[in-house]
Amino acid sequence: MNILGTSLRVCVGDLDAAIGVYERLTGAEALRFRRGGVDVAAVGCFFLMSGPERELSILRKITATIAVTDVDEAHTDLRSVGAEIIAGPVATPIGRNLVARHPDGSVFEYVDRKSA
Repeated sequence: MNILGTSLRVCVGDLDAAIGVYERLTGAEALRFRRGGVDVAAVGCFFLMSGPERELSILRKITATIAVTDVDEAHTDLRSVGAEIIAGPVATPIGRNLVARHPDGSVFEYVDRKSA
């Protein structure tokens, strides 16, 4: 699997206020989208998330988002090392993703930019 980069997940109470801070820190402009009941802003290497606590509590269990060239390849590699695929692969507004629990218990989201 070819890992392109990692994004950190940050749950915030006020997305608009947080966007200004992270845009200033990173020098990047926010890309906003909605996933279920959660509003998300991708700013540099950060995913800022705001929404209902019941949905955020699930998202907090994912350590980071890892960008890969191909989610299908990641799926194969993850299974070969004994990872448990929790969700996906599924289409998202910006590509495809899957969520996997590594053998050590860590949970990561893997994403690519390919359309389903």
